[in-house]
Amino acid sequence: MTDKLVNLTINGKPISAPPSLSAIQALWHAGYTRVEGIGCLEGVCGSCRIMVRRANRKEVTMQLGCQTFVEEGMQIIFMAFPNPTHHSYQLTDIKNSWDVQGQFHHIFPEASLCRSCGGCTQSCPKGIPVQRGVELAAKGKFKESGDLFIECVMCNLCMTGCPEQIAPNHVGLFCRRVEAYFHIRPSNLISRLEELRQGELQVVL
Repeated sequence: MTDKLVNLTINGKPISAPPSLSAIQALWHAGYTRVEGIGCLEGVCGSCRIMVRRANRKEVTMQLGCQTFVEEGMQIIFMAFPNPTHHSYQLTDIKNSWDVQGQFHHIFPEASLCRSCGGCTQSCPKGIPVQRGVELAAKGKFKESGDLFIECVMCNLCMTGCPEQIAPNHVGLFCRRVEAYFHIRPSNLISRLEELRQGELQVVL
């Protein structure tokens, strides 16, 4: 027995599809071209980010097209890939774990400008406390921050939700990388050393 079809719109076009299909499957079911070599079809998750409005609801949520089943009256927009992050670094250029916090602020200077607006957290389809992760990273707590981003699929939705263009997912990736690359020293000690380096902490001899 086949599923009864539901009617919805994807990218502004009416589509009918079985409710057992995800948004991306419904797109293919409607005859849209399945593009090979990108996103999860290439083994990299996070490319099927969508905006969703359900029938008789005003709110719009950010979700992943592969994890969202279609419903009657649903409106879906597949989001275009945002501009690539402008951050570039090589972990081999960081001499040791004592210098990680200083290098972090050099690579991500905008991280300290976080407005705490919550846009990144609200836009995350995986429910990650993204803003908290950025705040922890800015304080040099890279292990704690990296742990929050374990479920991140690099969909970049948090980038689109940030007015300061912080690229929080790349902050999380940096934290996970340095944690694996270095044996990170205690964050409070590294923070004090960074304050000394920037002249924010006076030492009385």
